[in-house]
Amino acid sequence: MFEEKLEQLNNRFHELEKSISDPSVISQNELYKNYLREHSLLAPVIQKYQELKHLNNELNNLEELKSSADDEIKKIAIIEYDEITEKIKNLESEIKLLLLPKDPNEEKNIIVEIRAGTGGDEAALFAGEIFRMYCRYAESKGSKIEVMDGHSTGLGGFKQVTFMISGKQAWKNFKYERGIHRVQRVPVTESSGRIHTSAISVAVLPEAEDIEVEVKNEDLRIDTYRSSGAGGQHVNKTDSAVRITHLPTNIVVTCQDERSQLKNRAKAMKILRAKLLEKKQMEYQQEITSNRRQQVGSGDRSEKIRTYNYPQNRVTDHRINFSIHKLEQVLNGDMEELVQKLIQEDNEEKLKNLEKIS
Repeated sequence: MFEEKLEQLNNRFHELEKSISDPSVISQNELYKNYLREHSLLAPVIQKYQELKHLNNELNNLEELKSSADDEIKKIAIIEYDEITEKIKNLESEIKLLLLPKDPNEEKNIIVEIRAGTGGDEAALFAGEIFRMYCRYAESKGSKIEVMDGHSTGLGGFKQVTFMISGKQAWKNFKYERGIHRVQRVPVTESSGRIHTSAISVAVLPEAEDIEVEVKNEDLRIDTYRSSGAGGQHVNKTDSAVRITHLPTNIVVTCQDERSQLKNRAKAMKILRAKLLEKKQMEYQQEITSNRRQQVGSGDRSEKIRTYNYPQNRVTDHRINFSIHKLEQVLNGDMEELVQKLIQEDNEEKLKNLEKIS
């Protein structure tokens, strides 16, 4: 079945190659774009399929040499046969991953929302540290950061901060951060030296396009008020802060980061659309995975996903039972090992559930 599916895709790929060279197709702008997009998506699969066919041919040739009367040739053939068999196995896994439905959020910018939870000022300080960790990691990957709203507590802490990460890999690098993060350490204000546990919640929302989420004006209640916090005298003189309530879902978003009410409203609408898209996608996921919950990337905001333990210099991701003992480096933005491990575990989980196409 797997080989048959790949051969069908191979035939389709060559059909598309002919079509995108056909003047009658090129003249039909929308059709031409669709064919180009499909051809582009199939190209990496077909490249791997050609490699697979080549390896299978080599394997067939080695099958004969394994029965050679020459002991030296026979020995070499057996070794090479085992090596190629392993390569084929790995290549088939890569192809199966390529055949998975593309994540609809793959190319999107994201909106990240960090909220301090249990732990008071200590939780707010931890929220600020995680915010800076994400900023440094995003910058190391070539992404841009734009703060959309925030409520600081001084000393670098945040009760809540919302920001956008723009870049091709934004969703891929941050989609596993959704959930509860907790820190275990001795707070600066703790004189007895006791270790406290504080927690924050992180939401990661794909930016929504207008065509993906319909927002009717009559479904919105928009309130304006005076900003609080940094900003000088200006914040006390104008109602620049915006609060938008989506009446059907009772989702409330606020934005006061900009001095302009129009800019705050535009940012608040971006956040609202992202939250509505997340709600829509989560409902769909719950519908199709009602009998199975993936270990990684479930997106449940209430799930405790990670612990940052200062006394042990340890970061543990509970979803994959993985720990690394370089807490300071991680908080300074060196998240790559953790992210790659999550991607690997998620891919392995998806492969297990892909038996129907193999």
